[in-house]
Amino acid sequence: MSTETIAKPQAKQPGRGGRRMSLPVLLLLIAGVLVLVSIVRLITGADGITSTGQMSTALRLAVPIGLAGLGGLWAERAGVVNIGLEGMMILGTWFGAWAGYQWGPWVGVAFGIIGGALGAILHAIATVTFNVNHIVSGVAINILALGTTRYLSKFTFENAPQGSSKQSPPIESLGTFDVPGLSSALGTLNGKHWFLISDIAGLLGGVVTNLSPLTVIAIALVPATWYVLWRTAFGLRLRSCGENPIAAESLGVNVYKYKYIAVIISGGFAGLGGAFLSIVASNVYLDGQTAGRGYIGLAAMIFGNWMPGGLALGAGLFGYTDSLNLRGGTTNVHALILLLAILLVFGAAYLVWQKKYVPAVVTAVVSALMFVWYIGTDEVPRQVVTATPYVVTLFVLALSAQSLRMPKADGMPYRKGQGT
Repeated sequence: MSTETIAKPQAKQPGRGGRRMSLPVLLLLIAGVLVLVSIVRLITGADGITSTGQMSTALRLAVPIGLAGLGGLWAERAGVVNIGLEGMMILGTWFGAWAGYQWGPWVGVAFGIIGGALGAILHAIATVTFNVNHIVSGVAINILALGTTRYLSKFTFENAPQGSSKQSPPIESLGTFDVPGLSSALGTLNGKHWFLISDIAGLLGGVVTNLSPLTVIAIALVPATWYVLWRTAFGLRLRSCGENPIAAESLGVNVYKYKYIAVIISGGFAGLGGAFLSIVASNVYLDGQTAGRGYIGLAAMIFGNWMPGGLALGAGLFGYTDSLNLRGGTTNVHALILLLAILLVFGAAYLVWQKKYVPAVVTAVVSALMFVWYIGTDEVPRQVVTATPYVVTLFVLALSAQSLRMPKADGMPYRKGQGT
């Protein structure tokens, strides 16, 4: 018997949560949404919803969310719930800024990873070694990180040039770049405002315009995570600890070691996301800079069904809604109300096809209300724009909650030898 036997039940897990959407179906759905977005853009005249600038901003805002989500993915695939992602991101922002303004941005990135990993070590000691409730430990990490960074800021940044007790001195930039030729060509196509073609150009243009080197690294970490966790023996053993640690132990897997490794990597990813916020997204550390992105990253991971590809889509969605705050939010959100109303019509039709008549009626009523809201207003209040990322987070989780499958032993206490 080999460790590969552990993974077989996972692939054949029965039940609705075990079914995954095939790649052709996913691509077809994405194409359909792009067509609807293009139609809505033409109807409303809100060209900004697919502009290159909007997509570039969305990508920059999605990166820290995605990194936090990747951190959560590593920990939970090994069976450890990491609610402490927010605190680890906070440590990443502070340590990244502290080292960055003294020794340069790349040193700051390294220290941001170390800061997040330090918080993760505390979480691993509490949950893996002492079997503390994972949620309690994570909340404690968040509180501890917030208090620690505020305390440290008072005697490190307060007397520094251009610093204060709530803000670090400016940090040297990592710089940005465009992909030569491709960026300008896609920008030109996007400016034509053609049906679908310009929208696709805007989407692709945002991925090749105004890029930070750290953004490229963050994007590369998504397929790298998938490869390591699903195509290597190390990843198989790590995932077995989150599915059935007793069976893994019986096959010679050191469960404690893999849980520790996963949680520390988790904190490193979250710390990298925090360093991105203080070094790339803005060139200073600010008190409260993470603004709940660790929690949203956790939501992106759940939305993605504990898979890197789905997580990336979730992070992109939340990053896009967050970007509406920065670029013509009221007009664009008003146009997206129409898009949501149309999507709900399709959702109601799908529910009827599934013979789920009560949910179908509720969905149709909500869709009708969205149409009335769109027709009866010219723009939405600024407060709605500000709340949009958090509303979308709750909305997406509510819709996807019935089709999710978390690792079987996620959050469950484990003691060495308990299966004997």
